[in-house]
Amino acid sequence: MATTTKIEPRALVRASGGPRYAVALAVDALGTGMLRPFLLLYGVTVLRLSAPATGIAMTAGVVVGLVCMPAVGRWLDRGARSTVVAASMLVRVLGVALLLAAPAGHVWLFSTAALFLGIGNQAWPVAHAALVATVAHGRERDAALAGGRALRNAGLGAGALLATACLAGGATALQALAAVTGLAYLGAAALAWSVRLRTHPAAHPDRADGPAPRMRALLAANVIYVFCLNVPEIALPLVLVTQMHASPVWSAAIFVANTVLVVTLQVPVTVLVSRFSRRTVLALAGVVIAASYLGFLAATSLGHGWSAAAVAAVSVVCTIGEIVYAGSATALVTALAPAHLLGRALARFQLSTGFGLAVSPAVITALASRGSAPLWGSLAAATLLSASAVATEKGSRHQRIAT
Repeated sequence: MATTTKIEPRALVRASGGPRYAVALAVDALGTGMLRPFLLLYGVTVLRLSAPATGIAMTAGVVVGLVCMPAVGRWLDRGARSTVVAASMLVRVLGVALLLAAPAGHVWLFSTAALFLGIGNQAWPVAHAALVATVAHGRERDAALAGGRALRNAGLGAGALLATACLAGGATALQALAAVTGLAYLGAAALAWSVRLRTHPAAHPDRADGPAPRMRALLAANVIYVFCLNVPEIALPLVLVTQMHASPVWSAAIFVANTVLVVTLQVPVTVLVSRFSRRTVLALAGVVIAASYLGFLAATSLGHGWSAAAVAAVSVVCTIGEIVYAGSATALVTALAPAHLLGRALARFQLSTGFGLAVSPAVITALASRGSAPLWGSLAAATLLSASAVATEKGSRHQRIAT
């Protein structure tokens, strides 16, 4: 089995789509980081909409974005690559333009803007993974996907910090942030389109390999796995502030630490585990994440003086599990799917990811209202069951060799 034993920055950039594409990713992530965390505030503060109406519009945008995934997958399978990436950025430019044009109290324009932003946000991961899978192969592709995630998290974090610093300016500052975000998306789209990468489906020799793998266990397990992505943002702040009555500083520190660890460790950890099969690594990620959930359960039972610090320590384990999961899940899908059906396979995977991210806040808050044991115990049990399903799912001989 081929493994990657060292990281060469130039080779990693080349495998990720080249320097221009890397700059496009960074600019796009910076813009997303500036707007996405404060879109709700924009609707409430600038457009003077009610919080429920704003939240419903944002949720509808996510749902419509997921509904569009099959079409994105088919477009990719016709050979498009950089064009789809650029389109995912341009549709968000339209969303930002509608935000800026919407008058106060106009919920429909905000809803339409959220719809376009949702489509772009859901389409981008699929298009990006397909582009990287076309440029790079084998374990180099895994490292390139990990590098893209690290770069994107760095851009998201930097954008969020810039936006936070500007919030004191009120509604005017939020409008300025939206305008800058739109310009960032436009610049990123131009850079991505300039890469001019596409494939020719008829040239793929594996067209006779049959339909795309069903991956039922993998897709079902992924819905549970992605809960870990909302643990630093939703579960831990909820537990720390409302149940443990700890300072909000702990939640902020955990979120910052999570971002820093992902940025610095995503590529090295992905390279480190490349000596094992992707399926084994993904199952291991579930075990690590489940262990961290049990760790959170133990930490919350400690005395008031130690529990917050213990939760922060366990969050590092959860982040390691997240890093291992993120470095192996998409890579496993790209290894399983025949080249001519890669787009549709990635679209199905994004559907499971988006669904998990959409339902996890409601599930987490509902479980948390019943106490720490139902929350962390249920999450640990579901994640262990998912890891077992991933490890035991059977495929064709070709698929087993590929993974």
